Parts: sequence; C-alpha cells; structure tokens
Amino acid sequence: MSIRFRHSLVFRIGLVGLFLVALGTGMRLAMSLPFLQSQILELASAQQLSIASYAAADIDGRINRRLQLIGTLAHNFARHQPQSQDAVSEWVRERQELNSVFNSGLLVVRPDGKGLLGEYPVVPKRAGLDFSQTDWFRDAVRGTLPVVGKPYRGRADGDPIVVMAAAARDQRGQLLAVIAGVSVITAPGFLDPLLTSRIGDSGGFLLISPRDNLFVFSSDPSMILKPTPPAGVNLLHDRAMAGFRGSGVTVNAKGVEELSAMASVPATGWFVVARLPTAEALRPVDSLRDFFLRNSVLNVAVVLGLMFWLLPRMLRPLREAAKAMHRMADGRNELKPLPAGRPDEVGEMVAGFNFLLEKLQRNEASLRESEGRLAYMAHHDVLTGLPNRVMFEDRLAQALARAERSKQQMAVLFCDLDGFKPVNDEHGHAVGDLVLQQVAERLSDGRRRADTVARLGGDEFVILLPDLDDARSAAAIVAQQCIASIQQPIDLDGRSIRVCVSIGVALYPQAGDSGSQLLSCADAAMYRAKQAGKGRYVFLDE
Repeated sequence: MSIRFRHSLVFRIGLVGLFLVALGTGMRLAMSLPFLQSQILELASAQQLSIASYAAADIDGRINRRLQLIGTLAHNFARHQPQSQDAVSEWVRERQELNSVFNSGLLVVRPDGKGLLGEYPVVPKRAGLDFSQTDWFRDAVRGTLPVVGKPYRGRADGDPIVVMAAAARDQRGQLLAVIAGVSVITAPGFLDPLLTSRIGDSGGFLLISPRDNLFVFSSDPSMILKPTPPAGVNLLHDRAMAGFRGSGVTVNAKGVEELSAMASVPATGWFVVARLPTAEALRPVDSLRDFFLRNSVLNVAVVLGLMFWLLPRMLRPLREAAKAMHRMADGRNELKPLPAGRPDEVGEMVAGFNFLLEKLQRNEASLRESEGRLAYMAHHDVLTGLPNRVMFEDRLAQALARAERSKQQMAVLFCDLDGFKPVNDEHGHAVGDLVLQQVAERLSDGRRRADTVARLGGDEFVILLPDLDDARSAAAIVAQQCIASIQQPIDLDGRSIRVCVSIGVALYPQAGDSGSQLLSCADAAMYRAKQAGKGRYVFLDE
C-alpha cells in the first residue's frame, strides 16, 4: 500500500531535522559563544597574571639589588669614616664609578639632612638642598635597614626619581651620614622595560604605590607620578589598593573595559598591573560569531537537502523488508528469513565502538606526549634547550647542599653577551636566535656532567661549577675557555657574526652561602667586567 508523502517517515524526520538544525544553530550561538568568551578571558587572565608576576619579580630584583648595595655602602662608609669633604667626595666617586646602578648619582647627606657631604656625579643646586624633611631621610635615620622613599620629581632638575637610603652609624650608634642612591625612574637601566613594553596592540603596564596613592610608572608616560583615582571610581583598583592580587575585569578612567592582573613587588610594597582591553582579548569570539551568522543559513539549507536525499536511500532496506513481509502475509511468498544484505546495526555499533576505542587510545598517547613536552618546557629554555632559571635554581640549591656536606667549593659564572643587540638590529631576531643557539652550544662544550649551563633570558647565561677543590682556578679556566670560544666568528648563511662575552664569577663560600647571594654577586661581578672593557671575566673580590 502507498503512503502519502506528508505522512511518511522521511517527511517527518526531515521536519524534525530542520527544527533540530535551526535549534542547534541558535543554541550554539547562545551557549557556545559565552562559554568561549569565558574560556578566552580565563586564559587571557592567566597569561596577564603571569606577565604581571614576571614584571613584578624583575622590578623586585632590581630594587633589592640596589637596596643591598646601598646598605653595603653605608656599612663601608661607617667603617672608613672619611674625615674631609674631599675624602668623602673621592669615596663617593669611587663607589659610583665602580657600580653605577643609581643612574642619577650617589649622595652622602649630612646627619642633620641640611646639605650634602659629597655627591657624584655633581648636579647643580643639589648640594644645597634641605633633605631633613624627606620621607626617605627620616625613615633611614629612624631605622637600621635600607629604605625606599616615595617617588617624586627632583627639586634640582624636575626628573621623576626614587631614592634608596641607609644610615651610616659608628660603633656607638652615632649617626655619621645618610647614604642615598638616586635613580631617575624613566632613565635606561631601571624601570624602562615597562615603558617600552606593550601587551597586545594597546595594553601596557602600571606600577602603583598604594602607600603613596601614586602611579610610580606607566607604559603611558603622562601617568608617571600622577595620583591614583579616588576610592569608588574603580572597584578592582580599590581591591588592589587594599591588598588583592590576581586578575579581573574593570573599566578604566577613560571608560574602556580592561582585563587587569596585579602582582606585588615585595621590596617596596608596590604592585604591577598588566592590563589589556577586553575587546582586544575577545576579538576571536567576535570573529567567530560573525562567521556563524554568515554561514548559518547556508548550513541549514545544505543539511536539509542532504537529509531529504539520504533518508529515502537509508530507509530503502526497511521499505523492502516491509513489502516482503506483506507478500509473505498475503501468501504470495513463502515464509523465510529476510536477507541481511549488509552489516546490521549491531555490527555497525561494534565497529563504531572499536573505532572509538582506537581513537581514545591515540588521544591518550598524544596526551602523554603533550604532558612530557610541557614538563620539558617548564624546566628548559625553548630556544636553546638549556635548563631555564627554574631548573638552574634547583640544581644550584642541590649543589649548595652537597658543598655544605662535603666542604667543597663551587663557582657561579654569570655570562652576558657583548654586542648582541646590534646583531638583532642589523640581521633580525631570527639570526639573533641562531646566534644564541650557537653561543649555548659553545658554552656547553667541554663542561663536565656535573656542571650546569643555563639560559636566564635574553642574552644572559649562567654556568654552575660544583664539587671543586680549587674553585678560583677552575672558574678562571672555564671563563677563559668560554671567552675564547665565543669570540670565534659565527658563520650563518655566509655571514660572519662576531660577539663576545663578559663574565662575572662568584665563589662559594666566599661570596655567600645561598643561591640568590651567589647569583647576585656573579651578576655584580659581570657588570664590573663590562665596565672594565667587556670581553673578559672578573671575580667578585677583584
């Protein structure tokens, strides 16, 4: 018997299919896009927090190194006690030229704060200023540790500066002077990486002092040393000022919604904000939504056409089986099993299950491989394959523990390439990456199995030489080998590129008994090597 088309299963399945396709398209737009938006924001938040934490750690390291230096200088001044103003000036000049991390000079302030006993370099009008009412002078006089003052614009030249100071006292505790280092915030070598860094097309950084309600630094130079917005204007900013550290979405003073992440700078109580407009972060979601809207009508038409073309063919065995059963019921055909014709649903289900199982096994193997790659990347530098800072610090801690037990010596060599920036500028970053790979191979060549060669970032490398009987002699030999090896021309596609390396050496136990001390001392010695003419090595105590 015949069935009218509107009563047929093909027609009804087609209508249901059309409804489901339309409903599915709408639900995907309504549900998947917000989910994708939340996932992208979550990923971007984690990335922003990672960037902010890295920047905060870098700033904290720079400030800690300067605080440690200013404390050492105060102790040194109290021990030597220069008697004349000329002797003080000469003392200041020698220290500033030896380690000029304070880019606006080193000051020796009178005990009453009214004027200077010495300064280098000399800035007009600065020697006659009254420093007694400055916060950094008062804090240094009241305490025993080096302090960081409130950033402000210098009275002598109007530059944005921050002062780090420490009191120099004699053995009876009598105040001899206050040693102060002045750094121009926007000058190269201090916080300038934040000024030149960008996140995405229009994102950037803020460095905020909650104690002073002040923007210390910003990727936007116009905001430097400007007051922070009052409470109630920006709720996320208010939480950050109260101590919250993490990420969130907020609207800035210009009315732009931003994704912001905050990380602390422990040395000063400041915090870094890495910010990116959410519209920029969610740009892929907008593109995906437009793509869905443009193609949804075409998809519905294609799916509906395929369904009405495929369904009659898919249901043909069922119709033929029904006709055969009718003929057998009418007695026109004998009763006998219907031919299968092709694998039934059970067979297809088994085949599908086997295919799914095989797929899952492949995915599991791929997942294990991905986890192995991630574990490797977490402890190695992607470009050179050398251990990164995390693995180096772990090996340094292990080497220190062994050295303490066995009473052996060890050495840390801090290597910084000279002339690498012109290579990037002239030949491009791709050639610069190849140069760094060649440098990594040369630094690793000839090292012992117990030694560690690591890349800290940029063109900075560090070598750990543990388990030494004569650390000074061994470190000198390795440093000479490294300098000689790096000085050899690097041939890349017919181009001969030359760089050299400056190496600072810190020895255990002379330079300290902790990894941070050894690394900091080796870093300081490396700067001395650069100041001495580059392409050489310097021990910390030389």
